[in-house]
Amino acid sequence: MARQDDEHARFERPRRHTRPRTKVRPNYDEAATARVVTIDRGRYTVTLDEPSTGARGTRVITAMKSRNLGRKGVIVGDEVRVVGDISGDEGSLARIVEVMPRRTVLRRTADDDDPIERIIVANADQLVIVAALADPPPRAGLIDRCLVAAFDAGMEPLVCLTKSDLGSPDEIVAMFEPLGVRVLVTRQDGDLDAVRDALRDRTSVLVGHSGVGKSTLVNALVPDARRSVSYVNAVTGRGRHTSTSAISLELPFGGWIIDTPGIRSFGLAHVEVDDIIKAFPDLQEVARGCPRGCLHSATEPECALDVAVADGTLAAARVESFRRILASRDQKDEY
Repeated sequence: MARQDDEHARFERPRRHTRPRTKVRPNYDEAATARVVTIDRGRYTVTLDEPSTGARGTRVITAMKSRNLGRKGVIVGDEVRVVGDISGDEGSLARIVEVMPRRTVLRRTADDDDPIERIIVANADQLVIVAALADPPPRAGLIDRCLVAAFDAGMEPLVCLTKSDLGSPDEIVAMFEPLGVRVLVTRQDGDLDAVRDALRDRTSVLVGHSGVGKSTLVNALVPDARRSVSYVNAVTGRGRHTSTSAISLELPFGGWIIDTPGIRSFGLAHVEVDDIIKAFPDLQEVARGCPRGCLHSATEPECALDVAVADGTLAAARVESFRRILASRDQKDEY
């Protein structure tokens, strides 16, 4: 038996003598905290926190994503930790080694049948839905869908109506009054004090169609922003895309504003009814009396919202407005 073992041993593959894989991982305790303000072809522009005061915007650096992050995405608004050359000098390049937990995430799908969610921005606490009153005309369906996305993300919505010198805001204002959504009205070269008050010390993201005046608004609020503005096609009534990527800008009066490219649709395949109603505590409380699986629509035979309207507990206009934005999830038209 020993002889056979020796014969087999002659054909054994020699063992490789390698060092065991270390379990020690890099320590990033000394990494600096920064905020992602824009992304361009795999390069991330971030603003670095000032160590002594915590104020942002004192140093702008360029970074790339570290390999250890794998497929984890880094998006505008993310708070990240960076190492390497953080001097901000021309030609310097730092590395993003960690993405901090996100407080909020604004997301959408390409359409209502698309299972893939696309994250637009992170850590914003206010969604400013910008719509023009004319040139291009307002599309209430898109505003409703953006409201749904805001409620789903846990963000406070704000509707900003531009170009009031070209159209009346009364109908739109009345449409959202029952929901308790704040509506601001602006005009060309008009006073923006109310807008500044609404944005001050907040992180706000602007969404809306091309040509509604998002970049014009940003340029008025941040004088050195120099965002390109678009024109509206006289035939189609649609604006031309000028902003090609999201960018976060620090407001001179406190806070941040994130300008995003114009959109033509806002898919809501990822949104559930129960997530929307959470934004309306009074409706959510009443809805606890609904049967299991109730969608809270006007066609539901035993919806508790109808009972509450009938006995005067809830205002009919508020329930109707809530159901309107719910219905916007199922509308397939392009807005």
